[in-house]
Amino acid sequence: MALLSTALTEVLIPLASIIGIAFALWQWYLVSFITVSPAKSADNGTEVSLLEEGGPDGPDAVIKCAEIQEAISLGANSFLLTEYKYLGIFLGGFAVIIFLFLGSVENFSTSKQACVYDTSTECAPALVTAAFTTVAFILGVLTSVLSGYLGMKIATYANARTTLEARKGVGKAFIVAFRSGSVMGFLLAANGLLVLYIAINLFRLYYGTEWEGLFEAITGYGLGGSSVALFGRVGGGIYTKAADVGADLVGKVERNIPEDDPRNPAVIADNVGDNVGDIAGMGSDLFGSFAESSCAALVVASISSFGTEHNFTAMCFPLLISSMGIVVCLVTTLFATDFYEIKDVKQIEPTLKRQLIISTILMTLGILLVCYLALPSYFHIYNLGNTPRGVHWWGLFFCVAVGLWAGLIIGYTTEYFTSNAYSPVQDVADSCRTGAATNVIFGLALGYKSVIVPIFAIAVAIYVSYSVAVFYGIAVAALGMLSTIATGLAIDAYGPISDNAGGIAEMAGMSHTIRERTDALDAAGNTTAAIGKGFAIGSAALVSLALFGAYVSRASLTTVDVLSARVFIGLIVGAMLPYWFSAMTMKSVGKAALSMVEEVRRQFNTIPGLMEGITKPDYATCVKISTDASLKEMIPPGALVMLTPLIVGILFGVETLAGLLAGALVSGVQIAISASNTGGAWDNAKKYIEAGNSEHARSLGPKGSDAHKAAVIGDTVGDPLKDTSGPSLNILIKLMAVESLVFAPFFAAHGGLLFKI
Repeated sequence: MALLSTALTEVLIPLASIIGIAFALWQWYLVSFITVSPAKSADNGTEVSLLEEGGPDGPDAVIKCAEIQEAISLGANSFLLTEYKYLGIFLGGFAVIIFLFLGSVENFSTSKQACVYDTSTECAPALVTAAFTTVAFILGVLTSVLSGYLGMKIATYANARTTLEARKGVGKAFIVAFRSGSVMGFLLAANGLLVLYIAINLFRLYYGTEWEGLFEAITGYGLGGSSVALFGRVGGGIYTKAADVGADLVGKVERNIPEDDPRNPAVIADNVGDNVGDIAGMGSDLFGSFAESSCAALVVASISSFGTEHNFTAMCFPLLISSMGIVVCLVTTLFATDFYEIKDVKQIEPTLKRQLIISTILMTLGILLVCYLALPSYFHIYNLGNTPRGVHWWGLFFCVAVGLWAGLIIGYTTEYFTSNAYSPVQDVADSCRTGAATNVIFGLALGYKSVIVPIFAIAVAIYVSYSVAVFYGIAVAALGMLSTIATGLAIDAYGPISDNAGGIAEMAGMSHTIRERTDALDAAGNTTAAIGKGFAIGSAALVSLALFGAYVSRASLTTVDVLSARVFIGLIVGAMLPYWFSAMTMKSVGKAALSMVEEVRRQFNTIPGLMEGITKPDYATCVKISTDASLKEMIPPGALVMLTPLIVGILFGVETLAGLLAGALVSGVQIAISASNTGGAWDNAKKYIEAGNSEHARSLGPKGSDAHKAAVIGDTVGDPLKDTSGPSLNILIKLMAVESLVFAPFFAAHGGLLFKI
């Protein structure tokens, strides 16, 4: 038995969640001391600025910042509420499908049935499990929506505050942006864990110690989370990139005005897009990864000796890892905000990277402690229903640790290929000397090359974890990679907040010094955003493989033979799906961007005094173009992902679906890494030229030079790759896997209609 008692386990998991929520609220409280309107003097009631600085950074600038922040917040709020209304209709219908399909496995019988894995015992009726799965799905949807919405609210709350703090120095601005990102990170990690734990305990009131049915039902939680994430990533990605591409092509290339210039009609839509795509969509994405990896581990654990011996503490091992992660990330955050002060722009990126190293080292020690206390000294894990694999407690430590360190390797590789501090991005920037074509060629080559190390890291993690504890090992390796999710999200959210801060500084007409500071924050944020995408993609590969193992086991397949015609057709079609999905999302961005470019051109050509800065542009029309396009265009790719497993499972059966999942996993991971890193490299190559911090960079500039225009075109091509198609692909492979697992009982009972004719 485990050293940690059941009673203590039942206290520690919710306690860690509450600590995470409390820490997030404390970080928000500290940020709230910064006001975005001129403060009143306590003595005479007169208005004073936050600093004694006058001119463009004085009280008038504060008022402008408040107005711009309000416009961005209203736009983001309006879009998300509209998006969630559409999603409510679609996912409400999908919840009904879950109940009807799973309930029909035993023809809606209310009688108990023989368990799948232990046929000598009886399990809950399929109708009951269908009802609980539907409830778990709805809980996952609501938690994912909450995660995205809260992230958006804190980001729009913090952007102008970061701008104002930049007047005091880059260090003060960094702390505001990072603390605000931490609010999102800890709220998401803690809420996701708490809701999952509460759901498990509520389901236990009916299921008791019947782990098989309980955790089969709880997989709906992961499906709900990823369903929202898919539409959030695709919809938000289309929104932000339509505005970004439109603003850059007309503003920078045609009109030669700075980024985020208030004369550009698309700037408000661009800044809104950062919040609905990179914040809300990314939050839902990583919540989905957490929920799915937890569910995959719980499903596999339910048929291990943990389940047969009714060892609740060992069953909750995945949740204890996440609990330890919250505590470790809390300590790690203090190194960025309290223990160390940034005094120079060159310290920003090393500080963010230090967060990754510190959290990884501390988490390794935390994992060792959890494994020692929560696991029996020796136990058995079942491999697809075959001979059980004996595992020592320290074996699982290696599984979790290899996932954790593989994540760090992926993060650092991503940073090397996307940061303009290193030669790959500098080479891409240098290629702009000869025009946009060579820039595109060099960027694509960089993206393809950047796949090599992450794939080897994932392969090693899979081999080690599978060798030790089969598919359970892979599931907890994915959890290891996601165990520092609070820190990862804080680093990730920091980027769009800094980007917005720079946009607000430009639109408010603040001094060049302020813009330089926010640009430095944003440049580091671009790299960290790429690192966050790398983590998400790497964890998606491990999560999908763990879910694939759980699906194969639940579908009663002992082997998946790629030489079988039924499997091979699924394999080749599955490998094609990421290309089809990418084509749909990129074309959607292109169509929306085309409308945006035409509108921005129209306003510059027809509104008198706009170019001279005498007249304000019509921001609202551009916001409406992005909103309408994203809501309309997100449905087809979302439907492709959610309907494909249903169609293949019903018509072709469980074997073909297994091939489909394997093909999509292998193909999707490669394309996702390549697309994200290519786009990130093009973006930072452009910023490298704009910043002009080295002799080489100055030789390519300044802004408006031919090399800079070529870099802007490369960045524009890369925008849909790094912020729409690439990040959405990891959701594609996870969502199809978890959906197949949820519907596996139905496919096993009634699937393969074409082969039955």
